[in-house]
Amino acid sequence: MKTGAGPVPRRRNPGVPAPSRGTGADPALARRRLLRMALAGAGAALLAPVARHAGAAADSASSVADGCGLSGTCDFSFTRLMYESGDWDVDARMPTTVLDALVQYTTLRVDPVEHVIPLADPAMRLQPFCYLAGHKLVEFNPDERRNFEHYVRNGGFVLVDDCNHDIDGLFAKSFEAQMASIFGADALRKLPPKHPLYSSFFEFDGPPATTFELNGWGDDLVHDYLKGIEIDGRLGVLYSNKDYGCEWDYDWRNKRFLAEDNSKFAVNIVVHALTA
Repeated sequence: MKTGAGPVPRRRNPGVPAPSRGTGADPALARRRLLRMALAGAGAALLAPVARHAGAAADSASSVADGCGLSGTCDFSFTRLMYESGDWDVDARMPTTVLDALVQYTTLRVDPVEHVIPLADPAMRLQPFCYLAGHKLVEFNPDERRNFEHYVRNGGFVLVDDCNHDIDGLFAKSFEAQMASIFGADALRKLPPKHPLYSSFFEFDGPPATTFELNGWGDDLVHDYLKGIEIDGRLGVLYSNKDYGCEWDYDWRNKRFLAEDNSKFAVNIVVHALTA
């Protein structure tokens, strides 16, 4: 299996504490309240890097399944959003690849099960991290639109991935239109190369390239940026045309064949979502 060329991640000094949460006034469902629910009082020490060793993923995954996954005391759970208009159920193995990376590189207690919640269900507002992806039309119904806006404006974080890797494709055009309609025409902007996302855990010089970009899939472009929507200086929507979902859509046990673990950037995304 090949890996994409791009910035080489450098892990932060283990002695450097994880980024602290904001200190300003919070709305009703602001990030810290979401984290209190999801982290069950866990502190920043849970984000401390841990050494990778042979068998770590299997051993940790087993302990997680026997522990926090059953007791409900996990620090992180992966929630996929189901929406009516398009093909939301893509990249089926991607969540386990992301969860494995968190198990290997952090001390977060990770729920090993992917959770799927309809965007129209108000229960999605209680999740600290959500994922939305697809290839086809994105056109929110009234309930989906209401929940998406409420969630993002009140402390939630959504990772959105364009599986077409095509800035002129149906998913990209329709999703961007939805964001402009909800948050304003200029709300979705390119993140600067020095955005805290790129140094939240590992150090990256911008977003890593994917093999799909390098092999000419989709629009045959290497997108050297990610886009986002910020609410009061906090990143609420992270939007990618790079097709990270497909890049990480493989059996996590096959990571041992990679020259460089291409899922490390997922750790940055999750840590930033939980701490920024």
